Amino acid sequence: MEVDWTVGQVLAALDRNSLAESTIVIVTSDNGCSPEAKFDELTAKGHNPSYHFRGYKADIFDGGHRVPFIVRWPGRVKARTTSHQLICLTDLFATCADILGAKLPDNAAEDSVSILPALEGRDNGPLREAVVHHSINGSFALREKAWKLELCPDSGGWSAPRPGSGLARGLPPIQLYDLATDIGERTNLQDQHPEVAQRLEKLLERYVADDPREAMLALHADLEILVNVGGRERTTDEYAALLARSGLRLARTIPLGRAQEAMGHYLIEAQPV
Repeated sequence: MEVDWTVGQVLAALDRNSLAESTIVIVTSDNGCSPEAKFDELTAKGHNPSYHFRGYKADIFDGGHRVPFIVRWPGRVKARTTSHQLICLTDLFATCADILGAKLPDNAAEDSVSILPALEGRDNGPLREAVVHHSINGSFALREKAWKLELCPDSGGWSAPRPGSGLARGLPPIQLYDLATDIGERTNLQDQHPEVAQRLEKLLERYVADDPREAMLALHADLEILVNVGGRERTTDEYAALLARSGLRLARTIPLGRAQEAMGHYLIEAQPV
């Protein structure tokens, strides 16, 4: 594979310049595989880029979010070890600051957690409480330990059931999966564990309330749920009503394109009342 060759070239350059022992190398990806990679052709060759995870790039499912994270750091990271910590690429910010001994200001990288203890094998428990996920259509999810709550009835992206599709109509408005027993996100447990769904929803609300600048995050989630449930067009009045609940007024709507406008999807500019 080309990636293997490229990484090999980088490692060889570090060796040639005697930098390997003092350089941290991280191999990862920003999201799952895109369907532009022609999944059918890859599958025919015996390769499934999503492995046993559901969905792919743009989706709310783990196939769109779970990525490899491989680290080489001689003298600091023990070779051939594995960590089961829940981490996010946003954690690289706080981790780099931790490595450098730099103190971050209170208003910087609030959603970043240093994973240095995990890298060095001295972590004794979870480093972060949960991770917030986001799909291409604005749907949100929250992962806490093995539980994953998805605030949409569908994929939130490009795989089936697509938002607004016939397959999505009639599905529960939220999804709850236990990844410890259902890594493929196939059995929705929202009706069996409503207390877990409610707890995770309140946790996401707390994350928003802790930082007023994140208020639009939850509002965006509400707007997308409004768009998705029922699969019909939404009016600007409906958007304005949701904004008013958050102490905002609708300044203007900016269509994203013909297809999105037909579905009632807009870029919204809001201002404090």
